[in-house]
Parts: sequence; structure tokens; C-alpha cells
Amino acid sequence: MCGIVGVLAAPHAGKSLTESALLAMRDSVAHRGPDDAGLWTDTAAGIGLGHRRLAIVDLSQQGHQPMASACTRFQLVFNGEIYNHLELRAELGEHPWRGHSDTETLLALFSRYGVIASLPKLVGMFAIAVWDRHDQVLTLVRDRLGEKPLYWGRLRDGSLAFASELRALRAHPQCQRDIDRNALALLLRYNCIPAPYSIYRSIQKLAPANWLELRHGAEPRGGHYWDLTKLASQGQDSPHVLDDTQAVDELERLLLQSVRGQMLADVPVGAFLSGGVDSSTVVAMMTRASRQPVRTFCIGFEAGATNEAEHARAVAQHLGTQHTELVLTGAAALATVPKLATTYDEPFADSSQIPTFLVAQMARQHVTVALSGDAGDELFAGYNRHAMAQGLWPRLARIPMGLRRAGAGALLARPAQSWDRIASWLQFSRPVALRHRDVGAKLHKLASQVLPCSDAAALYQALCSHWQSPGAVVLGSHEPGSTWQHAAETADWTAPANAMMLLDQLGYLPDDILVKVDRAAMAVSLETRAPLLDHRLVEFAWHLPLHQKLRGGTSKWVLRQLLYRYVPKSLIERPKQGFAVPLDAWLRGPLRDWAHDLIDPRRLRSEGYFDVEAVSRAWAAHLSGRENRGHQLWSILMFQNWLQGAAA
Repeated sequence: MCGIVGVLAAPHAGKSLTESALLAMRDSVAHRGPDDAGLWTDTAAGIGLGHRRLAIVDLSQQGHQPMASACTRFQLVFNGEIYNHLELRAELGEHPWRGHSDTETLLALFSRYGVIASLPKLVGMFAIAVWDRHDQVLTLVRDRLGEKPLYWGRLRDGSLAFASELRALRAHPQCQRDIDRNALALLLRYNCIPAPYSIYRSIQKLAPANWLELRHGAEPRGGHYWDLTKLASQGQDSPHVLDDTQAVDELERLLLQSVRGQMLADVPVGAFLSGGVDSSTVVAMMTRASRQPVRTFCIGFEAGATNEAEHARAVAQHLGTQHTELVLTGAAALATVPKLATTYDEPFADSSQIPTFLVAQMARQHVTVALSGDAGDELFAGYNRHAMAQGLWPRLARIPMGLRRAGAGALLARPAQSWDRIASWLQFSRPVALRHRDVGAKLHKLASQVLPCSDAAALYQALCSHWQSPGAVVLGSHEPGSTWQHAAETADWTAPANAMMLLDQLGYLPDDILVKVDRAAMAVSLETRAPLLDHRLVEFAWHLPLHQKLRGGTSKWVLRQLLYRYVPKSLIERPKQGFAVPLDAWLRGPLRDWAHDLIDPRRLRSEGYFDVEAVSRAWAAHLSGRENRGHQLWSILMFQNWLQGAAA
């Protein structure tokens, strides 16, 4: 895991290629690579590359970057890991190897086959920038599912620049910092800014599974080397004919293969363990693959309902891991809030960023690499919306719209807190761990977002939207079509759960979940790896029929059956909790003054980004307890917090 930067200078734009500019870019991402730093320039060609290294494989100077190919044609900077690089070395045969890094393997592969032709061979997570001296072309590449970030854009003088994080581009003196109000509207809808957009108009994110060629005097040229939409369609059209046992066996084989590849490192490796299905399954595979006890990490909060530490502890004890947990006070978690703008660099508003950062911070005290269970929900129908699309929605869709609106009005007439009290009374005899949380907020969401929907595509958009009409809140904005929306227009909605999983994998996973984990972990120089994102496993999941993912109201059915081979069902089965924080209560309590400062009407008017009345109404409704508007307000607060830091 590393940080990469570079500039392809426009003719007569030598100032963009100065050593001071490149060093400022490179060292702004030092947290991504504290172990080593490198810089390479070719002023005649107008190209400069910079690298910060977190040493994971081949800790010697033989892994130093920027690195040149043995044939001297290619110069490369690379962020990520190629898990099958030893197999690729065997395929390449005789070669003048200098060390055993995957960076050197990449260069040898490019020398043999060319850059674009090599990409389908790679198993891993990566953001790559490679300069071809012969063809005078800079190629940028991002991994298939979007684990590693890569921004690129045009500087004021016409030069092109790229970096792992937005802060590195901002560090260049020629960076254009005009805020994109359309992207800000997307932030309010999704709590993140989807690719290809960034918060700045002149800077884009390279989309997952894409490559981009940059040349002097030519328009950027790009394409993709892996097509998830096409693969999903092929998988549904030609599902595997496997009985349940065979499906679980094949999943076990593929996941074990992935875990073994991702445990490859020359530094200590551990895992995040929440006690849920996904992380527990990954840790179970790790214990099978390792001769030593696996290091596992979990945090919980003092507020009992959101504290998963006891569940993780039970799973860890059963699997025999070396477990570390930290139960935090609300005050300790709140102390991280002012730091979020620096940690995430671009406005980002998934509130589970707080526990994600804290567990990464704790893990880094013991290991350099941590495996996670990310992507289990997206691959195996783990979200409530997937079950709703197959079960509840078809029944709701038969109810006349007039009756649905009347029902929605009745649900909204009672404050969320009142519904919470009723639910608490109805569930008083159930163990705390089995009680459903935030019932009032969920009923209000059902009323305001689900019942008014005309079809399953509208249902998905509504469930993924925090502000339903963000263009009316962000002044001067015109909300652009996102990857999520474009995919929704072409998806096959005759099987709505499959359509939603595809959209999750194209949008929510790379733009929210993987951003959250990457920035939180890299802020403390921790590499994270997600075995469930091995593209071979993703392709297998799409060939499974839906009934092996979602069965009788049970989500992630096939993944659960695999887990039950290693962990008793009684340790796992409970309502889905997620990585939650009591955001609504914090905003009414200890974060109230902080939030009020950031959205003070006078401040909002002077900055001119938001409709002051709309924000003030949401804030007043939230403070009154009539509605839970915490997640809507959080996107505005995270932008305001970021804006304060960006202007400093």
C-alpha cells in the first residue's frame, strides 16, 4: 500500500514539473507510505513520478519506486498488491530479477505483453501509473472493483496530474480548486461523491476496471479491461448447476484461495472481526490457512445496542484467534470527529467512518496488514433492500398508490421516538442482542421513501438517497447522472434483488465502502485487504442462482452455510447491526454546538452553497426529536468541516 503522484507537463509548462511541486505532492501522502520515498523525472519528456512506500512485500531497496523495467522502456509507480505475482513470475520464466517485489513482476509483465494486454492477468488491488518511454504515453490503471483510489485532472497551465488522494493534487501550485456544485448535490444524495466526479470541477476519479492513456497534445483516451455489467448478465443467463453442498464447497475453495493469496506479506497480518457473517467467514478461512493464531481486532461502544464486541469475542474464542478489543466511550469516539475532514480529504459522509478509523488505528499498533469482510453484502444479497426487493416490495406494489400514501401519512404522523418506545415495549422480553434497533427511523423511511415508489428501480434510488431532492438544497446545482443511475437504467429489473446487487457493486461498494476503509486505514499507515473482492470469486457469485444467496428471508445463505462449517450458528444469528454510531443522539447532545457552528445561517449565507431555509428546517426538526435527520445533516456537516479545512 502506497501513495503515488505524477505530472505530465504541457509544452512550455516547466513550472509544473519542478522538484518542489512534485515533492509537495508526494509528501502530502506520506501517511500512505511512511517507509520510503522516491522521485523520478524526465524533463525532456515532460514527465515526473513520485512515490511513498508502505513496505509489505520485499522490504529491501529492491522494492523502491519509482521503478524502471529491466529493458528500461517502462517507469512505474504502483499502489496496492498483486496477489498472484509469484504465479506470474513462473509464467514469465527466465528474467533478470533483482528482488521479489510485485512491482518488478508488473514491469516484467508489461515488457513481455504490453500494459493493456497484461491487465486481465492481474489478481489484486491496484492503482498504477506507468510511463512508456518508447511511445511517450502515460497509462493510468485502476483495479477491477475500485479498492485503490486514483484521481487525475488538468492543471491551470494545461498540464495533466494524477495522485492517490485529492490532497496531493491540491498541493500542486497549479491546481484548480473550483468546487463542483453538481458533485456536492451527489454528496447529499449518496453521502459520498461517485466516480468519475470529485469535489473539484477540474479533477476526476478514474473508474474501477478502467485504464486511461495520456499523451502530449492529445485528448485522453481510455477504456475498460473488465466489464462487471456484462459478467453479471452472463452469470444470470448461465447459472451454475450446483446443488447446495457443491455451491458451498466451491465458495470455500475460492475464498480459501483468495485468503491464502492475501495473507502473503513480509510484515505482520491480522483481521478485523465484528462477529458478523462476513468478517467471521474471512477469519475462519485465515485460521485454516495459518499455522499461527490469527490476530483479530474489534471495537465497540458503551451504548449496549451498538456494541458488537461481545459477539466478536465469542467468535474469536471459538476460532482460537489472538483477539484485541477496545470498548470506547462516546467521548473517545467524538474526539475523532474534527479530524474526519483531514482523514477523508474529500467530503465523505458515511458515519461508520468513525468506528472504521478507530478500529484501523487500534489494529495498526499490532499489524501492518488487516483483512476485512467487505463485499459480503454486495455479493450475496446481504442488505435489507435485497430481501425487500424480493419479498415485501412485490406485495406493496399491488397496493393502490392512494392507500400507500394514506399509510405513509399515518406512519409519519407519530414521531420516530414514539415508534421506538412502542417497539421497545413490544420487544421487552427478547434479549438485547436480538432486538431490532432504530424502529422509528426505519418506519419513517418506509413511509417517506418506500411507499411512494412507482417501481423497483425507483425503490433502489430512494433507499440509497439521503436527500431525495439534493438539487433543491445545493444552490446553483444540477445533479448529474451518477454511475448508479446510469446502471439502473440498463439493469434487468425483472429480478430486482440481482439488479440492486449489481448497482451496489458498481456504485455503493467502490464509492462508499471502499473509500471509507482505504482512507481510514491509510491515515494510520495500515494496509487493508478484502478477500471477498477477488474477481474470480465475484464472477462465481454472479453464476450462483439467487435462491443460493437469498432463501426464505435469510440473506447471504451460501456464505452462512460455509461459516457454519467452522462456527456454531448460535454465535452468528442475530439481527443485522452494521458498524453504527448513535449519530442522531450525538447531534442533539455532545455534537450540537459543533454542528450549530458549521451550519449557522449567517455562515451558510456568506458561503453560498446551501439553501439556508432547507438546512435550518432539517436542523430544527432533528433537534425537536420529531424526525431523525442525522444522516441528511451529516453530509452537510462533513462538507462544511472539509470546507473549513480546505480554506485554511
